[in-house]
Amino acid sequence: MERTIVEGVRRVDLADADCGIAQTLGVLSDWWTFLLIRDIAGGVTRFDGLQRGLGMSRRALTERLAALVEHGVLRRRPYTDRPPRYDYLLTPKGEGLLPVLIALQEWGDRHLLGDGSLTATATAGSAEARRLHALVGRRLPEVALVRHDGVPVPPADPDAWTALYCFPGAFVPGAQGLPPSWSDIPGAAGCTLESTTYASRAADFAALGARIHGVSTQRPDQLAAFAAHAELPFPLLSDADGRLAAALLLPTFRAAGADRLKRATLLVDPTATVRAVQFPVTDPAGSVDEMLRLVREHLPDADDEPAAAERRA
Repeated sequence: MERTIVEGVRRVDLADADCGIAQTLGVLSDWWTFLLIRDIAGGVTRFDGLQRGLGMSRRALTERLAALVEHGVLRRRPYTDRPPRYDYLLTPKGEGLLPVLIALQEWGDRHLLGDGSLTATATAGSAEARRLHALVGRRLPEVALVRHDGVPVPPADPDAWTALYCFPGAFVPGAQGLPPSWSDIPGAAGCTLESTTYASRAADFAALGARIHGVSTQRPDQLAAFAAHAELPFPLLSDADGRLAAALLLPTFRAAGADRLKRATLLVDPTATVRAVQFPVTDPAGSVDEMLRLVREHLPDADDEPAAAERRA
């Protein structure tokens, strides 16, 4: 059957009834729709917040939200009856668009905001760095990542400070092997060193009342193999579906047919609010001691053993 999309202010017929790209564009009809999905994935789920953040007219926003609900991309969840008001949430069908958002972000970072080269890092003054440091003061979205033992968990512990370090990929020597040309990608190497350095400092973080979580886009079984090999005393979390990457617009790069997180670390408080950001991370081992310093700065009584013991209890 024929579908239509918006071209400027004019609608045109699509005769490519069997083309998935054409049919998708019949649902994601303009750039506003992509930005809506971006913001909803990031935790802005109410009409007023979306309208305020995007600057859309109320009529245009109403029309696009209704269309996305009709197509099954969004669902409405009431939060008040009088007057009726709703949160707009992604359905499983809508979550299937998260890799599209990540691909758009990566392409823009690399080819429009960058010089087109493939890299797993960035410069301190880059758009990626500004975007990540702007996360300070923002709460993490309510997403669940799969821990390396298969259990769904939030990215950060709800009852403690968490050093959440994002890494491109860690592999068991000889078993999984590095992706092709991995060592040729600036910033990709160093994940094992970073993880084992966090492991060697785990007791220091615990003494300050802080936890450590690592996160990558690898599958849980790959992370489980590496965690066992490296004897890590903390969990590794899988963002293979891109929920956290899309929600926070985390910098990514694509290598060996997979989206990979660029190396970055967030310090998150017990309310799931980001309090400090490390990016770019050019010294994987040295960044661990720097994160310890940031924990001490944000917990002024961290060196007070009674206070630290009370927090651990």
